[in-house]
Amino acid sequence: MKRLVLTIAAFCMVYITGHTQAIVNHAPQGFDTLRNNIIHGKIDTIVYISKTVGVKRRALVYTPPGYAKKNRYPVLYLLRGIGGDEKEWLNGGTPQVILDNLYAEGKLAPMIVVMPNGRAMTDDRATGNIMAPDKIQAFATFEQDLLQDLIPFVEKQFPVFTDRENRAISGLSMGGGQALNFGLGNPDRFAWVGGFSSAPNTRSPELLVPDPEVAKRRLKLLWISCGDNDNLISFSKRTHDYLYENKVPHVYYIEPGRHDFTVWKNDLYMFSQLLFKPVDPSTFTQYTVLGTPAVTNVRNASFPQVLPDNRVVFRLKAPQAQRVQIDLGKKYDLTKDTADYWTGTTDSIGEGFHYYSLLIDGVAVADPASETFYGMGRMAAGIEIPFADGAFYAIKDVPHGDVRSKRYFSPVTNSWRRYFVYTPPGYDSAVDQRYPVLYLLHGGGEDERGWSTQGKTDLILDNLIAIKQAKPMLVVMMDGNVSTGSFNEQSLRTFENELLRVVVPSVERNYRAVANAEHRALAGLSMGGIQTLYAGVNNTDQFAYLGVFSSGWFGGKQPVAEQQYAFMKQSAGKINSNLKQFWITMGGKEDIAYNNCQNMLARFDEMQIKYNYSEYPGGHTWPVWRNNLYKFAQLLFK
Repeated sequence: MKRLVLTIAAFCMVYITGHTQAIVNHAPQGFDTLRNNIIHGKIDTIVYISKTVGVKRRALVYTPPGYAKKNRYPVLYLLRGIGGDEKEWLNGGTPQVILDNLYAEGKLAPMIVVMPNGRAMTDDRATGNIMAPDKIQAFATFEQDLLQDLIPFVEKQFPVFTDRENRAISGLSMGGGQALNFGLGNPDRFAWVGGFSSAPNTRSPELLVPDPEVAKRRLKLLWISCGDNDNLISFSKRTHDYLYENKVPHVYYIEPGRHDFTVWKNDLYMFSQLLFKPVDPSTFTQYTVLGTPAVTNVRNASFPQVLPDNRVVFRLKAPQAQRVQIDLGKKYDLTKDTADYWTGTTDSIGEGFHYYSLLIDGVAVADPASETFYGMGRMAAGIEIPFADGAFYAIKDVPHGDVRSKRYFSPVTNSWRRYFVYTPPGYDSAVDQRYPVLYLLHGGGEDERGWSTQGKTDLILDNLIAIKQAKPMLVVMMDGNVSTGSFNEQSLRTFENELLRVVVPSVERNYRAVANAEHRALAGLSMGGIQTLYAGVNNTDQFAYLGVFSSGWFGGKQPVAEQQYAFMKQSAGKINSNLKQFWITMGGKEDIAYNNCQNMLARFDEMQIKYNYSEYPGGHTWPVWRNNLYKFAQLLFK
């Protein structure tokens, strides 16, 4: 399965400085095969005095083909794993063969490669219990041995450059953790850093890169790679996620494979070609074979996968299908292989959450590999694209509230219905405390589940409350679908009755809510925004805060809109006096409701209705509405 994707993604074309160039994303067959018809480099053993350990220690040194002492060379320090010694790369990875072949093809800058023993202790052999505490500590101690003993020795004995821009460090497994720890921890010593399948000794990202701006300025290349079936991939991914969030340029390279030299030899082949040359950070996202399974996938589903540049790779088996497409707003054709798998890659997809469908012979169905969400009036697949600025809805180590479900019978609709309630952290223990309430409405084609699942309401509020940027509050997410007919004044009046006569009283009976206008807010997106414009504006004696996201009254002379404008004109003084916040926001000009909203605001201006307006680019989508909630919640009940 994975080998098929490898052949599809073996290379990609990128446009660089006016030229189309091929980025090879995986070593070709024979890259590690000894060639007799080329010039070879040389492997030697060196012995240096380690003042750190108090003994003489050994390392291997590779000098390139044509090595001459009259020339000066940059240096790559190549570290090994927990179970070997200075010969581990030589025995398992034949680096001299890989590098010789690259030199012969003109793909490598001339460099010296030093392969040390990263276990800095008197007996540095891989004997006995290699996981013993003193042996684990010896890998951390090696940082001083490297910086104070080995590097000075190399720079005295070999004709090498001694500045940071001509010094690189990388390693596999335990050595990958060392490379990231030492390289990122000493930006004055290393400009090129690579971690291959980095092990649990890797420091947490916040300690690795405490100041992202320093990393952006000083690093020439930061490379993080791992096999997709490596149990240690989580250590690489957490570092990538942090770097992505903080916009630190880096390569995140995922390839087919496990924790072995098949992966690490390929990593050396890829990483070494980028060293000590001009690099273009804008191409870094192109260097990968596989993507990361989307967080919205069902358990153990490998696809869809999100690539570092936010393209998405889909792969599914449909033996009898004649045509398979992905509908992500734009339709993408998938290609069938001889094993009946359909595969394809999208363009770069906007960050955040998106609904999508499989189109199998023209029939739209939910992807069985994805979690499903009620949207577009049906259950649909959804995909979460990583968002660099999405920390405000990330799961963090802060106190968390709960999302509770409440069923009730509605005499307005004559049916059993349900709403969800977010209760803030500490709600159950703070039995004497009462809370303000935000009533939060979904859009068309969605229901009461939308804000809690697609919208991540609980995480947004948890994070805001934890840093005291929002008041602890209840958030009630009700079902705004109260009519099966058209969206007209009758359906809006039914919604208003459902909200005021049924939902608000139910909330105030069953939860510790403060029951007055100053402690009630109403907000909604799209259809929910229109419901807010109707029920909220009609009842400013019940709600002191109104939020309208990606919405506006319909264009043209719609009767319900004209009636509402007439009411607002007559009640302008009362509306302005009662509302502490009338907050209207759009997803930029690409938002499908943008023109309607602008026409509405012009009418508000004529009537001298006070409001605050803002835009957050992204269109009519959940990434926009999550940000709208994040900003609106900070304005409430203060």
